Amino acid sequence: MSEMCIQAPEVDLESPTLVEGFPGVGLVGKIATDHLVNQLEMRYYASVHCEGLPRIGVYRGGDRTARPPVRIYVSEDHDLFALQSDAPISSSAIESVADCVTSWIVDQDATPVYLSGLPAERDESRPELYGIATGDAGRTLEREDVPVPPEDGVVTGPTGALINRAAQLGDDSLGIVVECSPQFPDPEAASVLLEDGIAPIADVSVDIQDLVDRAEEIRQQREQLAQQMQAIGQDESTQAQPLRMYQ
Repeated sequence: MSEMCIQAPEVDLESPTLVEGFPGVGLVGKIATDHLVNQLEMRYYASVHCEGLPRIGVYRGGDRTARPPVRIYVSEDHDLFALQSDAPISSSAIESVADCVTSWIVDQDATPVYLSGLPAERDESRPELYGIATGDAGRTLEREDVPVPPEDGVVTGPTGALINRAAQLGDDSLGIVVECSPQFPDPEAASVLLEDGIAPIADVSVDIQDLVDRAEEIRQQREQLAQQMQAIGQDESTQAQPLRMYQ
């Protein structure tokens, strides 16, 4: 059975934004979403029980509380939801997870912001970022001057499935893609996602300095999950890539 289990008093937000943080290449979406939840002090709102998600309990150092691996957080002050995930999604579960999450997003009348990394060998320059959209959401990208993609491409994994579902239904959704390390957790790229993509689109102010300052610590903390994402392959791991490489 697929459902969202509400864990706190229900909220009634007006046209909220949802930021999605399934892990993928560079862990950029996960790192950005985790930082957003912490910075805005978002509260735990719902646990996600889509069919095929791993049945595990997640706990934190210094805290006895165990929770499911995929959760929804909320900030009523910012009219914002965030999906936080601590586990990879298997290929067999991607379709059911996309349908389950999409149904909840539609019920909330939320506009989702889907996050993905584009593997790139880059120097010390700032990672490039661009935006894609379904439905009429492209107008938001134009308003915020988010660049268009420089070439044909695809987004794979659970994030790709979510974008595919939105496109099938004709729903509004946004996809933000950033260049990132193909091998290691990339907090710098996640900070660009936050500063140039999520913050203007969701109309929030997010301090990214701590993310930048703690980049090496975050890389070390997330290294094992990054290796898991590499091991499961491109079809299961959220990432963007040029279309010529996918065909």
